[in-house]
Amino acid sequence: MTRIGERFERLRAEGRKAFVAFLTAGDPSLEGTVEAALACERAGVDVLELGVPFSDPLADGPVIQRSSARALGRGVTLPRVLDSVAAIRTRSQLPIVLFSYFNPLLRHGIARLCTDARAAGVDGLLVTDLPPEEAGEWLPEARAAQLDTIFLASPTSPDERLQRVCAVSRGFVYAVSRTGVTGEQKALSSDAAPLVARVKSLTREPVVVGFGIASPEHVAAAAAVADGAVVGSALVRYLEEHPEGDLEERVRWLKSRM
Repeated sequence: MTRIGERFERLRAEGRKAFVAFLTAGDPSLEGTVEAALACERAGVDVLELGVPFSDPLADGPVIQRSSARALGRGVTLPRVLDSVAAIRTRSQLPIVLFSYFNPLLRHGIARLCTDARAAGVDGLLVTDLPPEEAGEWLPEARAAQLDTIFLASPTSPDERLQRVCAVSRGFVYAVSRTGVTGEQKALSSDAAPLVARVKSLTREPVVVGFGIASPEHVAAAAAVADGAVVGSALVRYLEEHPEGDLEERVRWLKSRM
């Protein structure tokens, strides 16, 4: 069992829900990413998603697009992101998910990537543009490296697709709260609760809700229907606007109504 599975087991035993934070690796810097990860852990983050910067982040809204562009402009690459994970691991056992598009992983080499990710201390991978139907080469390598494989479930997914997603997901299933790209919204989508119920009927893996979660109220609403909530754009935007700000305090505020 990975750190992800261990964390969700502990949360379940304690009757608590997971707070999952997303950060773009290398924004504002790779050194800053390490410190931000440690701040997240101090604030009570349960799982950290580290986004690998990519030039065509089709699933991401403007906030994360800008952060990826800044990181790429600083020369951030997948190997350097893995180096940052290794640096985090010298000081933390926080569960870490590598959040990436498939192209950087394919360029690195699938088998090599899984081996290198495991060696660096990655616990799981979420490949946003890799559907389960096309993951035949990916899954055996990830399983051999003992990495969790996390897939996306969408409100528009038919039951057959959800069954495939659940069959190959390990660690947790990521329920996309609404159609469209990432980004802060005024309220949690009404699609979230029905989607979580559908997914939970198909798997015993935890289900977390992401996309559009940007306030303590959103976090509480997501945690009320799922096993956890993912906050991404709101944290990336905070770092964009307050590079010297108190990320730990910001996370504590977002978690305040869980």
